[in-house]
Parts: sequence; C-alpha cells; structure tokens
Amino acid sequence: MSAQPIHPHEPDRVPRNAEGIAAALEGERRMEFYRELLAAAPEDAEAVLRRWWCEAMLDTDPSVGRFTEAALNGTLPTNSVAAAIARRRAAGLPVE
Repeated sequence: MSAQPIHPHEPDRVPRNAEGIAAALEGERRMEFYRELLAAAPEDAEAVLRRWWCEAMLDTDPSVGRFTEAALNGTLPTNSVAAAIARRRAAGLPVE
C-alpha cells in the first residue's frame, strides 16, 4: 500500500534547499527561517530545512486563497469526528 497526495503538487515548486526555501518565503518569515537555520546545530539543520520547506510549500500553494475564502464564507466542506472514525473503522485503520 502506498500513500498518494490528495492534491498532487509540482515537486519543483519549492526546491528542497535553503536558497529555494528562502526564495519562497517573504519578509519576516524569510528572516525567521534564516535565524533558525543559522542557530541550528549541524545535526538539527536537516529538520529545520524540512519544516521550513513544508511552510514554503504551504505559502506558495496556488489553492490557498480558495480554501481561505471558503472557510471565511462558511462554505468549506467539513466532516464530523464521528464520520472520520467510521471511515477509519470501515477501512480497518486504527482509531485511537
């Protein structure tokens, strides 16, 4: 079994390196990224890059405006916790 992204993205939208991540971030967030990366111990630098790459991918997601607008308008589709648990049980997945 393999996991597939719900919304596939262009893998090169944000390169997985410090330069690519910094280019995707703006203003204070870019400075926060650099501060955190420069303060990280060598063994922690990979985790910093991984976290900020995720942040950069979210920041550059072309559909983010659509989701924000739907959430603010009250039209964002939602599911109850009970429905999510039922789906997981039906699929044989843990629910704890």
